[in-house]
This record gives sequence, C-alpha cells and structure tokens, in this order.
Amino acid sequence: MTWLNYNHLHYFWMVAREGSIARASAQLKLAPPTISGQIHVLEEVLGEKLFARVGRHLVLTEMGRIVFRYADEIFSLGRELIDTLQGRPTGRPLRLVVGVADVLPKLIAYRLLEPALHLSTPVQIICREGKLERLLAELGVYELDVVLSDAPSGALNRVRAFNHLLGECRVSLFGTAQLAARYRPGFPASLHDAPFLLPTDNTMVRRALEQWFEATDIRPHVVGEFEDSALLTVFGQTSLGIFAAPAVIETEVQQQYGVEVIGRLDEVRERFYAIAVERKLKHPAIVALSEAARQTLFGKDVEAV
Repeated sequence: MTWLNYNHLHYFWMVAREGSIARASAQLKLAPPTISGQIHVLEEVLGEKLFARVGRHLVLTEMGRIVFRYADEIFSLGRELIDTLQGRPTGRPLRLVVGVADVLPKLIAYRLLEPALHLSTPVQIICREGKLERLLAELGVYELDVVLSDAPSGALNRVRAFNHLLGECRVSLFGTAQLAARYRPGFPASLHDAPFLLPTDNTMVRRALEQWFEATDIRPHVVGEFEDSALLTVFGQTSLGIFAAPAVIETEVQQQYGVEVIGRLDEVRERFYAIAVERKLKHPAIVALSEAARQTLFGKDVEAV
C-alpha cells in the first residue's frame, strides 16, 4: 500500500496556490531547495509530474490540477476541523447522516428531522433507509451519525449503541369516509371482522396491535400486510381496509391521504428512538431533533375524539 506524506502534499499545495517556489518558501519559512526536493519525492511516489516549467514559471500539469483539487479539499477540511473544535463557524453546512428504519412512518421521520434544519448553522441531511439491522451495522462503523427507529437496539445486536427515547404516543386508526361511517359507530367493538391493513409481524406496532386485539377479543380481517409504511398508507387511501398510524401525525395523515380518524387506541403505544454510539448526544443537529421531539412533538398527545 502506498502511503501519502501529507507534508509533501502541503508543500505542493502551497507552491500551486502561491504560484512559485519562492513565494511558498517565504510562507513556509523553508529554503526553496527543500521544498523543491520534497515535491520531487511526492511526484516519484505518485508516479506523475505535477508541475511543468513554461519559461521561468511553474504551471500545473493535468494531473497536478487533479491533485491540487484534492489537496485543497483535504486542507480545507483540516481547517474546518480546528475551527469546529475551537467553536468557530466554518461556513460549510453541518452534515447529518441519518439511517431511517423502513418501518418508521415517513411523516414521523420528517417531523423528527425537521427541527435540525432550523439551527443557526446550516445543516445538510443525508437519509438512508433500510432494515434496522443493516443500519445499526453502518452505525457501528461510523457511516451513520444516528438511526431513527420504532424499536431500540436489542441486546443481541453486536454493535455497541445507546438507545435515546425520543417519545411515545398512542395509535389512531384511519380509513376512508366510507369505512369511517361504517366502523366509527360502536367503536371499538365495531372493529370485529373489519378489514385491516397491517404492518408485517416484525414491527413493534404490529405486535402491540395484536396484543390489543387479543385483549379485547376482536378478530380483524387482515386484507394486507406491508413492510413499507408509505405503501401501507397509499393502500389506506382506498376502502380496502383500516390502518394505524401514530396519533401525533393525525392531521398530516388526514390531509395527505384524504382519510378520517375512526378511533384512537389509548392502550396501544408507539415509541421512537434515536440510536447512537454515544451515551450522551453531542451532534448539534441530533441534540436539536431530540429536544424538539421530547418537548414539542411528543410533549402532549392529541385530545380524545
């Protein structure tokens, strides 16, 4: 493996930026032959000429321009690192790489992430969706800053991670106007043999719903099961079946999908977590979304019908 000497790269970058070895030597307080020799070593390591002499001037070769762009990015990031550690603004958006469990309702994911976009420092959010197990593996190798999920990282998970509870809320049941007119009267007993669209059985909310069905002696007619929460709600726009969603996004669900609330299940609770490798959250955007979730989003449940 070829290792890059960053001192050599820095000398090259200074010469390219200043336009001559003489000016770079003045900035670096090094003798011109020293800088020239180090650049030659870098060229030998890379196997490419980085400068060409035109008359009395040095100009970058095509490969030299490529290396300069990389070097400029490398040393710019280095300056940002120091500025960040010393609490100075960097001018570059703060990156937040988020893993979103595919079972998490998309409206909840948006409501959780939205406060991070209103920090005084601009934030760039990169979202990756997938199975919780895969996202936790990526979190463990620092490819993600945080994972948002409806389930905590379990004891069997090999990644050392900490579960930060963002909040919980009850579940509401939705359906088209036709379904609401039929099943709202006599709720919840009216749900016996009612058509339902349910999440797959690997989700926390599915298990909670099944426990509630069992406790109330209600036997739903399961029309469909869905891994993807967005697909489930799209089917919920039809009269195929009743579906569940967190009560805190009732208004958004009704407006976006043209459905009505049939009833609310106080006994069925959904919990939401930010899973991170830190016991104490430090990333400013994660701290912001965590505080907003606890104080605003899940601070109070909606009033009963």
